[in-house]
Amino acid sequence: MTDQAVTSLPPNPDPCLNVEITPELVSQHGLLPEEYENVLRILGREPNLTELGIFSVMWSEHCSYKNTRKLLRLFPTEKADKEAIGQVLVKAGEENAGVIDVGEGWGVAFKIESHNHPSAIEPFEGAATGVGGIVRDIFTMGARPVLLTNSLRFGSLESPQVKRLFRGVVSGISHYGNCLGIPNMGGDVYFDDCYEGNPLVNALCAGILRHEDIQRGAATGVGNPVYYVGPGTGRDGLGGASFASRELTEESAEDRPAVQKGDPFMEKLLLEACLEMMAIPGLVVGIQDMGAAGLTCSTCETASRGNSGIEIDLDLVPQRETGMNSYEIMLSESQERMLVIVNRGRERELEEVFEKWDLHAARIGEVKEGDRMVVRQKGVVVADLPAKSLTDEAPIYDQPTQEPAHVAQAREWSIESVPELKADGVGDALEKLLKHPTIASKRWVWEQYDHMVMSGCTVEPGSDAGVVRLSIAGIDKYLAIANDCNNRFCYLDPYKGAQIAFAECMRNLACSGAKALAVTDNLNFANPNKPETYHMLKECVTGLADACSFFDVPVVGGNVSLYNEHGKGAIDPTPVVSMVGLIEKADEVTRSFLSGEGESIVLLGGLPHELGASYYLQTQFGKKEGRVPEIDLESEKKVQEFLLSQISQGSVQAAHDLSEGGLLVALAEMLFDKNEIGMSLAIDSLGNSGRLDALLFGESQSRILVSVSDEGEFIRSAEQAGVSAQVIGCSDLTGRFKVSIDGNEILDANVSGLHETWSQAIPEIMR
Repeated sequence: MTDQAVTSLPPNPDPCLNVEITPELVSQHGLLPEEYENVLRILGREPNLTELGIFSVMWSEHCSYKNTRKLLRLFPTEKADKEAIGQVLVKAGEENAGVIDVGEGWGVAFKIESHNHPSAIEPFEGAATGVGGIVRDIFTMGARPVLLTNSLRFGSLESPQVKRLFRGVVSGISHYGNCLGIPNMGGDVYFDDCYEGNPLVNALCAGILRHEDIQRGAATGVGNPVYYVGPGTGRDGLGGASFASRELTEESAEDRPAVQKGDPFMEKLLLEACLEMMAIPGLVVGIQDMGAAGLTCSTCETASRGNSGIEIDLDLVPQRETGMNSYEIMLSESQERMLVIVNRGRERELEEVFEKWDLHAARIGEVKEGDRMVVRQKGVVVADLPAKSLTDEAPIYDQPTQEPAHVAQAREWSIESVPELKADGVGDALEKLLKHPTIASKRWVWEQYDHMVMSGCTVEPGSDAGVVRLSIAGIDKYLAIANDCNNRFCYLDPYKGAQIAFAECMRNLACSGAKALAVTDNLNFANPNKPETYHMLKECVTGLADACSFFDVPVVGGNVSLYNEHGKGAIDPTPVVSMVGLIEKADEVTRSFLSGEGESIVLLGGLPHELGASYYLQTQFGKKEGRVPEIDLESEKKVQEFLLSQISQGSVQAAHDLSEGGLLVALAEMLFDKNEIGMSLAIDSLGNSGRLDALLFGESQSRILVSVSDEGEFIRSAEQAGVSAQVIGCSDLTGRFKVSIDGNEILDANVSGLHETWSQAIPEIMR
């Protein structure tokens, strides 16, 4: 659309100034008629094409959060307990990433972002540039990146198209992260038909920095020069923010120019150059990644944060393609570029750093008095806009809501509607669950990632949480990271499902020995203009906000990705929760696998008794239905605090939470580190449900399996803490997995056979 409109006009001085702004052109830029009327009011005149494009990307959902900004205000952004570890140093929305205190003068910057639509079109480049973008958000803060992780969602792996997307996304993530030399600690991967045609690719990065080294993205100091650093600007990624703010259709699926091209080796140079530059005292005034909306976003956001004006000259912008007009330069999302504001008189210091790393460092403008973003090309002003109108004055909507019919139906569901599982069907049911790609081993994924680089990996991918030692900071502490979100829970009960995502993520950290510090989230939803979608979005955000407040775990940043729909329908609500936790001592680092014989297996939280929304219903009956398990935050808190206290006392050898697949799957997974280890399980009743399937495969919450050497003392401590705890089995060296209920043996399986089923499920499909 844009190329045709521009190339038909004479090139002097800038064809974008001569384009007629029609209602059709406004619509093609994703602006509603009333939004365009607001543009006219702000400017007091008609915008030119470049200005229209600037408003289009800055007021897009991707940049402005116009449909979620009100909801995001529900999140707590700092800790209520001002004495606790993990105080927020940089709040959500203030800068490129949030920062929390981890003690001894050190902070951790971390954030998650999506690259869903680009990955649906070009899975390798889409995923790779998603990694590059989130890494820039972290080192822009002045932090040295220490880990990557990701949360991925795909359709059924039976589909050749999904296989292609899955292979391409994992390859893109591994290529970019491995080239940068940042350990990737894995993450979570789900497969569900709802993601057919619209995969979710959410990438997280965390970095370490001293408190005094925190950088800001504000343009201050009139007369201070503005520098463009990094490779030249091209036409790739043109209008990417707008592309990410609409539904995927057959037409938009061919919009390949909107997908950026990444160069991890260039990013590595940029990372090192920027960290070296920022280490020079007093040199950098402000720094901003050219991410979504590229040069547009970085200029107007730094000016807005600094309450200043900014002026740039596009003729000075390094360009790798000829004949680029102002629209293309301002809206390009070419990768590995940054905007830096430097103290006047010290320009040569910055230039020397970038010359050393063989990178562009071009002075393209300066900070001005006033409040306007002025853009020139060929001596002509091609954009003159109030900076805050692009950031603070973007439209904000509160959409109508309507509860979807399937949510009400789920509340009325009864377990009696499901045929009861018989004892002779337990082995087959367990095998089906272990084969499900969501539950099966993700080694095929994370073995492509370099998780050992930087020598900090303490717990490799595959356990409940990844753990890295903060040796790069010279402190003997450990950072744990986990991602979680069960989409089927959020689909059937969005409020409760979001709380379960939060609780499970926090529980995974506790199972690793870590105390949760803070959250970053990625809210992946469908079209917010549909009342059913907005209802689920609102309920999920409210559920997360209430859980954050209850546990005093603040949200320090994140990402909203809407319009995740395709021809086959909408995705399930997927509010991915990513949480960092801190482990103070090496001997408190805990894994989820049994390590030897004679360990007593204790179940905390009581026997499972709910079957609704479970993977058992999916694998046995092909159903996504039922009442979502209850979540009692007070009980969850008790269980986690007790577990952490016992880990700190050295009483726990291994810990693993019950999640997808329920009790029997969790127990089997604890055996899959060393095949010679077996387990004998003896439970004296079917529990409250009175059903074998609910006991073995139900996904009741706040349940944790632990292995201990002194079961008597552990049970006594649990009783004193008011936590339900019962010994249900013991590890041995038989290599068998035996289960008895009320004295009757219902399972006697070879551990190596179960492990083969679990470990080879994805590799066999991907051959």
